[in-house]
Amino acid sequence: MDTYLSLVNSGLTKEIARKLGLPRPAILRRHRPGDPLVPGPVLILGEGPAAGAAADILLGWGLDVRRHAADAERIGAIVLALDALRTPADLSAPALATAEAVRRLTPGGRIAAYLHGAGDDAGDPARAAARSGAEGFLRSLGRELRGGATANGIVLGGETLTAYAPSAVAALRFLLSGRSAYVDGQFVRVDTTAGTLPRNWEHPLEGKVAVVTGAARGIGAAIARTLHRDGATVVAVDVPAAGEALAAVANEVGGTALQLDVTRPDAGQAVLAHARDRHGRLDIMVHNAGITRDKLLANMDESRWNSVLAVNLESQLRMNGAFLDAGLEGLRIVSLASTSGIAGNRGQTNYAASKAGVIGMVGASAAAFAARGGGINAVAPGFIETDMTAAVPLATRSVARLLMPSLMQGGLPVDVAEAVGFLAWDAAAGINGQTLRVCGQSLVGA
Repeated sequence: MDTYLSLVNSGLTKEIARKLGLPRPAILRRHRPGDPLVPGPVLILGEGPAAGAAADILLGWGLDVRRHAADAERIGAIVLALDALRTPADLSAPALATAEAVRRLTPGGRIAAYLHGAGDDAGDPARAAARSGAEGFLRSLGRELRGGATANGIVLGGETLTAYAPSAVAALRFLLSGRSAYVDGQFVRVDTTAGTLPRNWEHPLEGKVAVVTGAARGIGAAIARTLHRDGATVVAVDVPAAGEALAAVANEVGGTALQLDVTRPDAGQAVLAHARDRHGRLDIMVHNAGITRDKLLANMDESRWNSVLAVNLESQLRMNGAFLDAGLEGLRIVSLASTSGIAGNRGQTNYAASKAGVIGMVGASAAAFAARGGGINAVAPGFIETDMTAAVPLATRSVARLLMPSLMQGGLPVDVAEAVGFLAWDAAAGINGQTLRVCGQSLVGA
């Protein structure tokens, strides 16, 4: 844990920080097996059809569900049914009801809202305004929350799609849980009724075989551990130079190690052959391997540019083509993008190009993988505390953390890993071609 975060949240130094008015980022509620899904009752607000569906789902999970909270009662989560909005005026009642309830939201609480997606309101400007207004409301609300609480949305991508769709159920579970600790102000779009709910939510990847590239350290190692925790058999992949660290990760998760340069022309075939020979199948592919070679464009040389594009983007394109050519059925792919690819970052024209390219690749590849019963999505981390960020001067890192809009801290590798794990679930099959930001509502690049 960061030293400053620890000091301002414990003992005498906590009181001193309070009296001095120092920023006090909260200790985030992260997933721990066996912990309650939500730290208190769940309040459902709004009059959309999703309200009744959410109540059924939450009661099925054994949660304490309320339509009206008692005075002064602490609330663990708020679920907003905004799927019936037709005009901007329709947002007034649920927004003001949330204003009252949010004062009682417990530290680490969650707000999850249901909306209908763009396209459903074609030719209806009032409805489009209401839907977009709801998105702006939720993003701003997320920035106002304190105590590590977050606000996110589930977008139902069609008039006939309901909150009972497996991927909508999975998204609700993810957004209410500690798995989404660093996901804030984001919207998960569900487009189809595809997906199968797990028998055991603690092990949603049971029986799956997952490959993780760049797995020897940092975010890749965290992804390997998280997928293993969730029930998957993991193939850990990294370059031969990282062989010792790679073997340690593979041994830790009870998987196998594959030393491989992902830029090799036959990398996809090598991954597939290893997974099939050693484990009989390949269900999940996580493209995490990536490098940075930062320079201002005026000082950029061909080697720096080409190496970053080769590892971060071209290797993924080539491997995905190999998987499609092999006719794999049901393969779920999660690629690592970055907020640098969304907002840009000074000195990272090559890196930002590669990560923006990943986002474009994912969107354009979705139909091809869906046609084979699979899917492809991306996760875009923001400021994540890794060995790479540890090299940044302490003062710069501290300022960057405190500039985070609501959570006032960087994320951890496990936060990225949890989002990757969620998108790898069978239950998330109705989510395809999307990029989920894990950034605490900041666009500081990673």
